[in-house]
Amino acid sequence: MQYDNNNVFAKILRGELPSFNVYEDDKTYAMMDIMPQSKGHLLILTKEPAPTFFELSEEGAKACIATAKKIAPILMKITQADGLILTQFNHECAGQTVFHVHYHLIPRYAGQQNVQAHARVEGDKEEIKALAEALRHALAKS
Repeated sequence: MQYDNNNVFAKILRGELPSFNVYEDDKTYAMMDIMPQSKGHLLILTKEPAPTFFELSEEGAKACIATAKKIAPILMKITQADGLILTQFNHECAGQTVFHVHYHLIPRYAGQQNVQAHARVEGDKEEIKALAEALRHALAKS
């Protein structure tokens, strides 16, 4: 699959669009999802121009998982979540809406029946901003 340099995540990585960034290193970029499926829904983007997991290098995949391992425990603590979904979609029929490899960290809460549909409803920007700030602060201390 051909990579589109004008996809929304490529634009975010180039600083052309805003995001609620929580963490960045040389291979990954983590930000809050503005259409969260659950409170605290976070995305980890590879900085590699790969449209799907199949084009992503092994090094890129390892970097995304390492970032998830770093962020997930802090995300759980900040959100007081009871569980966490880690997922990654490939191709439209599997639910991929942006063709740039990214992983979803979706906190789950005891008694929570369902999560929002994927990429359907914008979240409360002030709540998302506050969570991003809390995560950035906690990650800086870790």
